[in-house]
Amino acid sequence: MTIRSMTGFAREAGVTGPHQWAWEIKTVNGRGLDVRLRAPQGFEQQGEEARRLLAASLTRGQCQLSLTLARAAGEASVRINQPALERLLATLDGIRRPDHVGPATLDGLLAVRGVVEIEDDAGAAFDEALRTDLVAAAARLVAALQAARAAEGAALAHVLDGQLAAMAALAEAAELCPGRQPEAVRARLAAQVALLLDASAGLDSQRLHQEAALLAARADIREEIDRLRAHIQSARELLAAGQAVGRRLDFLAQELGREANTLCSKANDVSLSRIGLDLKAVVEQFREQVQNVE
Repeated sequence: MTIRSMTGFAREAGVTGPHQWAWEIKTVNGRGLDVRLRAPQGFEQQGEEARRLLAASLTRGQCQLSLTLARAAGEASVRINQPALERLLATLDGIRRPDHVGPATLDGLLAVRGVVEIEDDAGAAFDEALRTDLVAAAARLVAALQAARAAEGAALAHVLDGQLAAMAALAEAAELCPGRQPEAVRARLAAQVALLLDASAGLDSQRLHQEAALLAARADIREEIDRLRAHIQSARELLAAGQAVGRRLDFLAQELGREANTLCSKANDVSLSRIGLDLKAVVEQFREQVQNVE
């Protein structure tokens, strides 16, 4: 099972009788699920069915769903409404025509509304078949969209896994950094204490050593490294679980960023500061990618 991206596109098109139709959907990332529908007048029910299918399949993302219809030419027949034409002629016979007005012509009479009727040879049978085909195509559209989002999700998971591996390597580098080894810490603190004692002979040496011990405890990044490792492991488990884990991954990205910031603030060595800055950069890249996970 893999995660799904919130970015995707799908299209389903076909022909039913004289009708050409096409469903299209495109999705981008969003905090929740937002489906915006555009359907021709008279086909709102089919649009709502497609919306229902999307709501049952997706949890997050902004969706633009549209249905377009076109009718093939030459599928209609023309009929003269003979009774309407006869009534029109009878009415004209009872009207006195002015001298400057010419007699009615056939093309003029046929242009009167209701005299010529265009009949749909397809009738209700094709209309019902069209609606049935549109609903079936909407189901295929949602399935195709899911496949597209899953395919992009698989590629995204590979990127995220690489970033988690980079974070784990940097956490290990911080753990092994020579600047945070006990000997190095003691040497730096001893030098600072000696400098203060030389500069201020009246200072209590015992008090200075207590303050030095407190500074050493505050500079310890053991807890940050442990939490980094725990968050990285949790993120890997979420990626393995798959499906809709974007919100939880986003929360973990924030926690990883918090630990990276704390590590940088506690770093009292140049090499450890560089590791912390590199870690912050990778965490930010991870956070940006997570925004696309459903």
